[in-house]
Amino acid sequence: MERSTADYAGMVATIINGLALQDALERRGITTRTQSALPIQAVAEPYIRRRAIRHLEKGRVVLFCAGAGNPYMSTDTASALRALEIGAEVLLMAKNGVDGVYDSDPRTNPEAVRFGNLEYLDAVNRRLEVMDSTAMTLCMDNDMPIIVFDIFEQGTMSRILRGDAVGTTINGGEQNARAQR
Repeated sequence: MERSTADYAGMVATIINGLALQDALERRGITTRTQSALPIQAVAEPYIRRRAIRHLEKGRVVLFCAGAGNPYMSTDTASALRALEIGAEVLLMAKNGVDGVYDSDPRTNPEAVRFGNLEYLDAVNRRLEVMDSTAMTLCMDNDMPIIVFDIFEQGTMSRILRGDAVGTTINGGEQNARAQR
């Protein structure tokens, strides 16, 4: 399949996932809005930054679907972009069955070591494949911390919201912390 076509198919898949997640959240009484970077008004609002912020101000969960709406842009990059656009404090990166960032693949290497904290450049230079390099450098350039965690670990989201250390936090490290003082 030609790359652009495959990327658009992937964007449509994220819309399907977003609708499933919206349904699950609303069944639990959580008011949710799904916004799509691709026009598909029958099932999702178009992505409009100010509208997304207004939904958040009203206490609604906003699901961003269809990536950035352009081929060759990963969902990682779109996630970083949307987080920055709405003024998020942190980018949460949920993984399936992996509870953080490791020095090698923990599924194939039982000796893999998990990082509690990691600096952006270390993640890029070590080629740890946490997210694509465009997304990582976008977060780094804008001091957007990233928390990588296992989506299926019970109670993880609650712990993150309480401020507990969960998974791996990627940020600018000590040098960045000193610069912000």
